Amino acid sequence: MTDLTRLTATELIAAYRDGSVSPVEVTRATLAAIDAGNDDVNAFVLVDADGAVAAAVRSEARWRSGSVLGPGDGIPTSIKDLLYCRGWPTLRGTNLIDERGLWTEDAPAVARLRETGAVLLGKTTTPEFGWKGVTDSLRHGPTGNPWDAALTCGGSSGGSAAAVGLGMGAWSVGTDGGGSLRIPAAFTGTVTIKPTYGLVPVWPASPFGTLSHAGPITRCVADAALMLDILTGFDSRDWSALPTPTASFLDGLDDGVRGVRIAFSPDLGYARNDPQVEAAVRAAAAVLADAGAHVEQADPGFADPVEAFHVLWFAGAAKVLEAYGTDALRRVDPGLRRGVERAAGVSTADYLEATALRADLGVRMGRFHQSYDLLLTPTLPITAFPKGRDVPHGWHSVDWTSWTPYTYPFNMTQQPAASVPCGFTSGGLPTGLQIVGPRHADALVLRAARAYERATDWTRTRPPLPRG
Repeated sequence: MTDLTRLTATELIAAYRDGSVSPVEVTRATLAAIDAGNDDVNAFVLVDADGAVAAAVRSEARWRSGSVLGPGDGIPTSIKDLLYCRGWPTLRGTNLIDERGLWTEDAPAVARLRETGAVLLGKTTTPEFGWKGVTDSLRHGPTGNPWDAALTCGGSSGGSAAAVGLGMGAWSVGTDGGGSLRIPAAFTGTVTIKPTYGLVPVWPASPFGTLSHAGPITRCVADAALMLDILTGFDSRDWSALPTPTASFLDGLDDGVRGVRIAFSPDLGYARNDPQVEAAVRAAAAVLADAGAHVEQADPGFADPVEAFHVLWFAGAAKVLEAYGTDALRRVDPGLRRGVERAAGVSTADYLEATALRADLGVRMGRFHQSYDLLLTPTLPITAFPKGRDVPHGWHSVDWTSWTPYTYPFNMTQQPAASVPCGFTSGGLPTGLQIVGPRHADALVLRAARAYERATDWTRTRPPLPRG
């Protein structure tokens, strides 16, 4: 018997179309998976079972009458609890927000999902204001990994990745300000793309400014392309929103990478990897070479921009806490407090210098992509470590950025960057391959991700946690 919770969104749409499966069946199976697994991993902070079933009933009627609303009609979907969702509180992982309120508007991504008929299941866990690369908070506790619930799922879109990995919905929408989609995707064996900045509108504006993107977390590349089609509708509330694309990201997805010029950088010239992670990523680069790409080892040639990123990141964190009064700092995650206190010493000149370094980084990458169409790196240099910690035990730094050297640079440059699973360590933990493209080359990034996926067949691998 088919496990309905393991079907991809693309497969569900085909099944809805031929009548072999109904949105109500799938939604009830998904809610059962949440009941069975959420206590293990803490992926959801809110589940609206009655609302989801009612939405599925309406979707089923539309499929029967041939009046579907769009490509996501009837797909069980979760929303990261940083994004507004009409009728549900958006608590952002913090004790500073009162859940009482009108909650009358959808964020743009949520509005597009609702318009396409998606079945909205609930809100997924995030660290406080999405500030770090793991998912735990004083309000909601830690979120575990589908492959081992004692380990972190990464963050800050960790609840979304854990949910998708365990079949608690076919896909989820999250955010990424320094790796927050790609980090949990790598740790959980799921798929994501951080799209070009502005392609998916964001409102209200992120406190982390133009570092923060929104995008999909899925179980396969075709679903990521399909969800990106839905999420990219222009929204006037985002002053930096790009026009709605005129073509589907599914167009040409299976065209392969023959002739594509790919640079492979195992360490960006400054990072260090777990040997098993590096071996997996080197093997992934070889797969794309075998598929016809011109792959050569090359570094973009920039130094680690982490200090500039910290200036931009923690200045944003300090700004968001201002709205919650003078005692807010003592009520938040100690790590967030430490970062905000660090930002207190940042001058206007420091901020402008960080912004200038960011601009230079963008220029360097623009020139690099004149020679190479894509850049491959590890998504992360390590695999998942015990949950409830910001860094691995005995690590050389207390900063989450110290173990995410490959993600935040490309928030600074606003480039599209995908993460796809690229195998497992001897301990059975997933590793991730990051595929980076020039701004506006999202379709090419997805095409390369799909070429790797087709050559490796990892999409049916299942996490081992009990499912009830």
